[in-house]
Amino acid sequence: MIDPFYNISKKNKCKLLKLLEANTLLFKKDSTILSTVKEENIIGIIISGYAQIVRTDYNGNRTIIEELEEGAIFGSAISSITSNECDIITKEDTKILIIDYDIMINKEGMNLQFYNQFIKNLLQITTKIVTDKNERIEILTKKTIRNKLLEYFRINAGKSGSRYVYLPFNFTDLADYLAIDRSAMSRELKYLKEEGFIEVKGKRITLLY
Repeated sequence: MIDPFYNISKKNKCKLLKLLEANTLLFKKDSTILSTVKEENIIGIIISGYAQIVRTDYNGNRTIIEELEEGAIFGSAISSITSNECDIITKEDTKILIIDYDIMINKEGMNLQFYNQFIKNLLQITTKIVTDKNERIEILTKKTIRNKLLEYFRINAGKSGSRYVYLPFNFTDLADYLAIDRSAMSRELKYLKEEGFIEVKGKRITLLY
């Protein structure tokens, strides 16, 4: 993940946060955070920790919409959180930097080098978010559980340049991320192992094809 403060000195980072009137909030694990972010023009930056954007439908079915790791950004304009069915839930103790979007784009001082670098970093992160969403669409358009799993493994192995895929979450969350039934996914993983497509050791998937 690109650091939002890449190429910005510690001194200039302090100046930047003061200029943006930024606030830092701490959330415990399993907290539902920032319900107002759906209505307000707020940008959140994950300083430390890990959270997920989760959609729960009227039948109680969960789907993980987006993973928010350290350095990730989110907000009503860049994330799928405008629906009342969506929540942002911390998976561990998480520190979040909150910036008002309107302040960010209307502040004097936009000619400052460190300010422009910050905006450039945010644009690069936003580009990655779009890429990740397109990859997610590619996975979800596969019609079978097997093909969804294999496409997910293929994409993530390609990112690491190896035949190993390290799951960022547990298998229950993987099923929610792929929008498939957990039991059906477990059966398909078992078949893929028996047919020599993959090996599974903890959260590490080894591709054999």
